[in-house]
Amino acid sequence: MITNVLLAHPWMSPLALALLVAGGPLLGRSLVRRPRLAWWLLGVSLVPVAVTTLAPVGRRVEQFCLVQWSVPTPSRVELMANVVLFVAPALLLAIATRRPALTLLAGAGLSGAIELVQALVPAIGRSCDTTDWTSNTIGVAIGAALGWAALRLTPVGRPPGRRGRGA
Repeated sequence: MITNVLLAHPWMSPLALALLVAGGPLLGRSLVRRPRLAWWLLGVSLVPVAVTTLAPVGRRVEQFCLVQWSVPTPSRVELMANVVLFVAPALLLAIATRRPALTLLAGAGLSGAIELVQALVPAIGRSCDTTDWTSNTIGVAIGAALGWAALRLTPVGRPPGRRGRGA
């Protein structure tokens, strides 16, 4: 269903990516001092990831795992959607943990785990694909970079409400 919508409107994924790239560091900057909110938003942002990658689709899987390497481009709608899917969670994880490099590793690992589940659980009707992992990991890298930018844009100083000694 989501694929059909994206095929009918191929501009949606590139537009979403452009908006995330333009607004991500500013959104992230507003969350740097509110890590609890960043964690909550991360949880919310993982719902579409779980639904679009692990929800059963009611079809029979013909292949165990497809090994191929393709680069996402705006004309490759499904691959672009896979990139966009992981940008916001990676941005939010980078902000919540303040560790963009760890975010990159965790996100690539999560994407690999999703592909492994798709390969090992044929009942969900999904097959793993190395191109999906590549696209998801590109999205994670973009999100982690946006998180890094947000962390760098945030002025370093004392947390609000704390006073130094002798003040």
